[in-house]
Amino acid sequence: MREPLFTTEKKMSIKQVQDEAREKMHSSLNSLKNELSKVRSGRAHAGLFDQIQIDYYGTMTPLSQVANVSVLDSQTLIVTPWDKKLVAVVDKAVREADLGLNPAVNGDAIRVPMPPLTEERRRELVKVVKSHTESCKISIRNVRRDANNRLKDLLKGKNISEDDERRAASSVQELTNLTISEAEKIFSAKETDLLSV
Repeated sequence: MREPLFTTEKKMSIKQVQDEAREKMHSSLNSLKNELSKVRSGRAHAGLFDQIQIDYYGTMTPLSQVANVSVLDSQTLIVTPWDKKLVAVVDKAVREADLGLNPAVNGDAIRVPMPPLTEERRRELVKVVKSHTESCKISIRNVRRDANNRLKDLLKGKNISEDDERRAASSVQELTNLTISEAEKIFSAKETDLLSV
């Protein structure tokens, strides 16, 4: 007796491979966004300090949870700690964050001027952003390869038919194309941001 070509159990196996691939590809995109948020464009934006952690009474805490970060103008950020005793700690954390910033304590707040970027530095930053984007695309392609290998294993184990494997591989390729296209859009937006004076 022949077994059915496409049982619910087989459908789940294909769906699991596709869902896992989708999740890993989106994780790669989120990682790219996170890396590019660290690359400074010369304009002030509160997200610049998202990675900064401070020692809040013995616990490493994100800066955004102990202070208000606001944009004064396109070249200046103001950091206002909610606990006035933290002004010196926040000032030190911003200096040591390796962002090339030189904050100045102004009473209960900290002014953080954004130094202008030179044309040469902007071009270097575009190369850095391009490198991060290429790494993201490689990661996405590796996820595609792993998903296709798992589909082939399902086919070898006679868990799915050749048609099912072909359709699933085609679906994984479409997902790969869409995700790489999204990575390129993220790169283009960051490149435009960096090169605009």
